[in-house]
Amino acid sequence: MPTHRLRLLPFVLLGLAAPAARAAVRLPALVGSHMVLQRDRPVPVWGWAAPGEKVTVTFRGKAYPATPGAGGRWQATLPATPAGGPYALAVQGSNRIELTDILVGDVWLASGQSNMQFKVKDSNVGGYQPTDNADQEIAAANWPKIRVFTVNQAVAYRPQAEAAGSGWQVCSPATVAQFSAVAYFFGRALYQQYQVPMGLLVSSWGGTPAEAWVSAAGLKAFPEFGKTVADFASRPTDLAADQQAFAEQQRTFSQNLAAHDQGYLPGGKTWASPDFDARAWPTMAVPGAWESAPALADYDGVVWFRKEIELTAADAGRDLTLALGPIDDADSTWFNGVKVGGTTGYDQPRTYRVPAALVHPGRNVVAVRVVDTGSGGGLMGPAEALRLTTPGRTLALAGPWQYQPGVAPGLVPKPPVAGGAQNAPTALYNAMIAPLEPMAFKGVIWYQGESNAGRAAQYRTLFPALIADWRAHWGPQLPFLFVQLANFQPAQPQPTESAWAELREAQAGALKLPRTGMATAIDIGNPADIHPHNKQEVGRRLALAARHAAYADNQVVYSGPTYASQAVAGPTIRLKFAQTGAGLQAKGGAPLQGFAVAGADRQFHWATAKLVGNEVVVQSAQVPAPVAVRYDWADSPNGNLYNKEGLPAVPFRTDTWPGTTEGRK
Repeated sequence: MPTHRLRLLPFVLLGLAAPAARAAVRLPALVGSHMVLQRDRPVPVWGWAAPGEKVTVTFRGKAYPATPGAGGRWQATLPATPAGGPYALAVQGSNRIELTDILVGDVWLASGQSNMQFKVKDSNVGGYQPTDNADQEIAAANWPKIRVFTVNQAVAYRPQAEAAGSGWQVCSPATVAQFSAVAYFFGRALYQQYQVPMGLLVSSWGGTPAEAWVSAAGLKAFPEFGKTVADFASRPTDLAADQQAFAEQQRTFSQNLAAHDQGYLPGGKTWASPDFDARAWPTMAVPGAWESAPALADYDGVVWFRKEIELTAADAGRDLTLALGPIDDADSTWFNGVKVGGTTGYDQPRTYRVPAALVHPGRNVVAVRVVDTGSGGGLMGPAEALRLTTPGRTLALAGPWQYQPGVAPGLVPKPPVAGGAQNAPTALYNAMIAPLEPMAFKGVIWYQGESNAGRAAQYRTLFPALIADWRAHWGPQLPFLFVQLANFQPAQPQPTESAWAELREAQAGALKLPRTGMATAIDIGNPADIHPHNKQEVGRRLALAARHAAYADNQVVYSGPTYASQAVAGPTIRLKFAQTGAGLQAKGGAPLQGFAVAGADRQFHWATAKLVGNEVVVQSAQVPAPVAVRYDWADSPNGNLYNKEGLPAVPFRTDTWPGTTEGRK
């Protein structure tokens, strides 16, 4: 299932000039005024100066010397300090840097894809807002002891020494709108609980897969990524510079796109003309990304689509409505050779009026010229959105369309990394995680997985490898908390296999690692939106997991019910659970939902379920001899099993049978 599309953001040029060439002492962007330092443990402070230059860091009245090495990098270690502040910090070399308003508390790294990236409020998304009650949250955001640093999005072939970013922002109604919503609500919940300063370092990028966030060493066990990793290591250039050069090539090419487009014919005609002979054109299923065609697998440019439609005499001479759904990125649309509309925006549904004068009985031709500048391109559906409506009927347009690239693939500028550098193995780790070392963290919160849905078998080992990789750099006991995928996509009337359910299971498998915790979000999503808007509850549930895994609070109920065991008794199966808290409940008092059972034939049917104390008994008249149970095993399930603390049961299955989406490994 392709994840929601976030457009490519401008690539950030990292400051890679050799620090040793500068005599003046300087600090990385992460070390600045208003920052939060990790409490109760030694804290590194680092920077650059001339090799051999004497550098002194002064903090709380004491001096800590550091000597730059041959590359100019120096590091001093401050002693473990209890929560408090504000403090000043000075760095003296050939020049002096003075930092102010520094707090000591807990510092959390927040990473992942768009659900971590999305802000409390966004003024640049055409009215779409990622967070419920954003205006009220902003007005109440008087939390000066919460500080946020947002790392600029960047990519790199090799690990970088520095990362640019927003600087440390003090939480207030004037600043909070630009904070990661999940990170902010998580930090707020912990601050309210522990009353110590919270530093949130956000390093995220929408639409990115897990492998992009893992180092080369961390991916050694994954041969499928080996070719890209080796290629990156061998390139002598800088990826950010290569991206900028590509952007210039693409800009020049786009300015002359029409001149390269073979679809514009002499005499003012185009490939949209009804009399143009397109019989030799190949066909593809529409809607869908044109990258499904092998010849267009890495193509970003122009593709023309044509479809012939038979209309009746009753249809002719009457206005029609042509709906094409969203098109990635821009379209120009013709009906019988006359342009009837054009729109720019990958997420904008297209609806165009076809004037009556263009509508003829018999053969009619719809043609759509699509321009795509990156990632997937084409008519992107859903299928029911493609239709032609006459006064008397609706014609479905989904299905085979003829297509032809307007610009030969060889003429289109090629990006330095096909498919988007931000999606490539190691590219984000190198530019957005490696430069954060050696900053001291309390732990990590992670919200990602949508871009790996459909690869659950791989994610079962890839996700633990990511955790182990980061712990190799920040310590084996680094707490790592993550959000399980929320409900998304239309509900199905019958039990079925689900790639999203399998990915959720793969995520939950990482709980076998020590000092991990998971926030289940199966009940707060939106089947029509991959981005849950109730970021407050996501943050709260992450904070509950943090209280257990990072703060050793053994009294807190930090998870919903988790499957423990099953016992088959004739036509019923009795389920036992852990994490029951004060007891199990069917939310709202309604009958339990979301359970399905199967017999030896492996065919699942909906089950009736009832609570018996802290156990659940399930059965189905269609399965007289059940052997397996699944709960909330769907893209958008409707389960209502909770503990009395209001946390939802974690989706599960008791079988180990291969699924139809990819099979278990």
